[in-house]
Amino acid sequence: MNSALTADELRALPATIDLPTAARALGLGRTKAYELARLGQFPCRILRIGSSYRIPTQDLLRYLGLDPPFSRERDLKD
Repeated sequence: MNSALTADELRALPATIDLPTAARALGLGRTKAYELARLGQFPCRILRIGSSYRIPTQDLLRYLGLDPPFSRERDLKD
């Protein structure tokens, strides 16, 4: 099993990630993640693109209680 991702590694991820990467961040196994996605019970929003699943990184970070590396609202204030 892969080790968990650190907060810095999570913040460095691209805009969307594959389901196994999101599962790793959540401490879930690949099989369980696909099962939850198929049942509509994965804890983050899932984008279905053809036969693949993509998870918006910002949604995952929010679920984990981490601030995204950037925020549109915050960036507009600066």
